Amino acid sequence: MLSSLAERSKAMTKFHRLLRAIVIATAYLTTRVDAQAIPFDSDRWEIQAKESKVETYLGRQSLYMKDGFAIVRDANFENGIIEFDVAFSADRGFTGVIWRVQNLENYEEFYVRPHQSGNPDANQYHAVFNDLSAWQLYYGEDYSTAVKYDFNRWVHIKIVVSGKNAETYIQDMQTPALFINELKREIKPGKVGLKVSSFAPAYFSSFSFDEKSTPALKGKGKKLEAPPAGTVMSWMVSGVIEGRSLQRKYQLTQADKQKLSWTRLAAESSGLANLARLNGIKDSANTVFARLTIRSDRDQIKKIAFGFSDAVKVFFNDRLIYGGSDVYQSRDYRFLGTIGLFDEVYLPMKKGENELWFAVTENFGGWGIRASFEDTEGIEIKEY
Repeated sequence: MLSSLAERSKAMTKFHRLLRAIVIATAYLTTRVDAQAIPFDSDRWEIQAKESKVETYLGRQSLYMKDGFAIVRDANFENGIIEFDVAFSADRGFTGVIWRVQNLENYEEFYVRPHQSGNPDANQYHAVFNDLSAWQLYYGEDYSTAVKYDFNRWVHIKIVVSGKNAETYIQDMQTPALFINELKREIKPGKVGLKVSSFAPAYFSSFSFDEKSTPALKGKGKKLEAPPAGTVMSWMVSGVIEGRSLQRKYQLTQADKQKLSWTRLAAESSGLANLARLNGIKDSANTVFARLTIRSDRDQIKKIAFGFSDAVKVFFNDRLIYGGSDVYQSRDYRFLGTIGLFDEVYLPMKKGENELWFAVTENFGGWGIRASFEDTEGIEIKEY
């Protein structure tokens, strides 16, 4: 009797697996009717990687790649659907898809983190500006979701892009795993492709994309909340300087200021200003000033909360009043260095105009600044 029950249980398990495979395969075929399938031995691919080769893996023609990009050179993708299968180990890695690629320093990206399987940060959406990633700026439930991965097996992934929104499907093609509420880059056509970090390699197969003008999205984004009153929504940002030039710099002089050029940068809807939108970094040229002019109707003290990535020096009316560092793993191996309103200073305002300068230095993972005054009674933040 027990043997019979065990055999029935095994048979039902096999049946359910087969049924699940049929459902996934049906959804897979349905979504690909109009797609451009591109085999990896096609000359439409432009591959720049430390390691890459086309070979048979898990019964399929596949692309093995480590530390690099594979780009469809003739794609003109603004909105549409991208699909592919990927196989990876449980080792630490960052493997995914990029779209609206302007060049290899500017694109939208979604990748999986196999080593975080089942955790809330098992994957990541972010945008790359000027060759700078931004996962320290864009984190949490709006940018990643918990997914448990199968290792060393084909995992199907689909990205549906429509205007300022997108949704990602991982293995389950009926229910989006993540709805991306606000794509960070401008809506502009570009190339599509695949990307693997310098850590663990990955295998890809069955890549296709379909350029649609307005693909339907199943998911719904949540309403974007307005930032609290007092949030700084506009900055003047300098050109890049060497961060080490500010060592032992306790007072800014006219000579320090006159060589700087300035560009206005609007904050995003959350109040975050992604400094990489304006500049990249090169070697020790890794720092910019983000400047505010504040008019006060009297002498008074005002509290301002702020966040930065990765390090900051704060100058108020030319005098250094604060320094801090949130560099990745600088406190312990679990410290991510994500940005938030975690720091604060109390500004001794004088009547009239006051200058607040944040010298923000980037290491890697995101270059940003955000700030919010506790209250704005008696002060006015100059609009740039």
